[in-house]
Amino acid sequence: PAATRRSSWALPAALVRRGGLVGGRWVETPAAFPVRDPASGDELGRVADCGAAEARAAVRAAHEAGAAWSRLTAKERSALLRRWYELMIERKKDLATIITAENGKPLKEAEGEVLYSASFLEWFAEEARRVYGDVIPASAKDRRILVLKQPVGVAAIITPWNFPSAMITRKVGAALAAGCTVVVKPAEDTPLSALALGELANQAGIPAGVYNVVPCSRQQAPAVGEVFCSDPLVAKISFTGSTATGKMLLKHAAGTVKRVSMELGGHAPFIVFDSANVDRAVAGALASKYRNSGQTCVCANRFLVQKGIHDKFVEKFAKAIERELRVGSGFDAKTTQGPLINEKAVEKVERHINDAVSQGASIVTGGKRHSLGKNFFEPTLLSNVTTKMLCTQEETFGPLAPVIKFETEAEAIAIANAADVGLAGYFYSEDPAQIWRVAEQLEVGMVGVNEGIISSAECPFGGVKQSGLGREGSKYGIDEYLEIKYVCFGGM
Repeated sequence: PAATRRSSWALPAALVRRGGLVGGRWVETPAAFPVRDPASGDELGRVADCGAAEARAAVRAAHEAGAAWSRLTAKERSALLRRWYELMIERKKDLATIITAENGKPLKEAEGEVLYSASFLEWFAEEARRVYGDVIPASAKDRRILVLKQPVGVAAIITPWNFPSAMITRKVGAALAAGCTVVVKPAEDTPLSALALGELANQAGIPAGVYNVVPCSRQQAPAVGEVFCSDPLVAKISFTGSTATGKMLLKHAAGTVKRVSMELGGHAPFIVFDSANVDRAVAGALASKYRNSGQTCVCANRFLVQKGIHDKFVEKFAKAIERELRVGSGFDAKTTQGPLINEKAVEKVERHINDAVSQGASIVTGGKRHSLGKNFFEPTLLSNVTTKMLCTQEETFGPLAPVIKFETEAEAIAIANAADVGLAGYFYSEDPAQIWRVAEQLEVGMVGVNEGIISSAECPFGGVKQSGLGREGSKYGIDEYLEIKYVCFGGM
């Protein structure tokens, strides 16, 4: 029963906020929308359903706070971001509880996300003091040429539900370090994490209006998005989500020529060559595919295994899935696979499996909904998969691993690069020459070589083709929120 499942945990009251955060104040709205626990379906609470009016107010608040925030020294902004980071570390368990409650991922994974999330505030607190300009040698003796980097202004941040904390700090940390102010629209499934970060931002001393949050339901999302895209006070939009939604935002943002960063859909290939260490490849496959129940934009979505080791890999992968993965509530310490975010996500996994089986694929393990509830699905492995099947043509975003057998390196590269997206790609090989060839030829923004987990604050995160524009994290991430100004001194 739901009551039994809830008996061992409770939301941390000190960090749970139900209103939007506008100009440093918690604001209520006439309507509210429910946030649900995907494991049980229970309502966790109702959150203010912000619309166009609240979005415009948040943009104005961010704009008004921007002048003072950008005039702070980099050292002052750094200190405030550092304090925000420290508060996140102090409240790690509480923040993780919120993530597991509204997202469903296992508590251990949620704690890992909090550490990952906080690392962006730590990283950009340091990068704030490293925004360097240039002095360029002039062609005329009476001139001096300077290059300054200045904040773009108000940034509208739109984030997904699968990493409800980390997708915010990866963007907001860079923006605030650069001297920008932000308005965040979190996913309707997971707004509590964004609001908890707002509470900690207030406690850290982040000035009113610098970090604003406008939670909203799916019904209000188009109105809020229209404000972000059309309001001339918004200088920049940063979005993580589907390619289809990203294209819509790009189209609307063009009306006022806004800066944009887009981290869009993935369809990651995971290639295992005959030269690979099979045991390491299986461990990497397990980590990449089944983290957050397959609900990550960089998780492996197509497994390409060379003919010589195909059967051995499939056998060992199946045994590892059955031995190491356990489906259950995220608050159960033994759980490695929590629920999917909603029933629509489960239906997509089912659709991909049914399509593959109807075309000749074999279910090696898993393949159906779990008895725990409608949002739970068994970790699934398919063999005898072809490139004509739906699961190899679009991102599943669930616990499904389809394996395609290939013969040559050229064939694997061709299959991997056939997608119109290119976020992450992985391959396993012990051949140094092959490693260089394949790493250079894969049409993705990020490559994992003999490694299944590649994300960190120090590394540039982003894709090519229709997987997006720009990079997040790393020393490059802060540039997304800076304008370059050329200053010419004459009459010297």
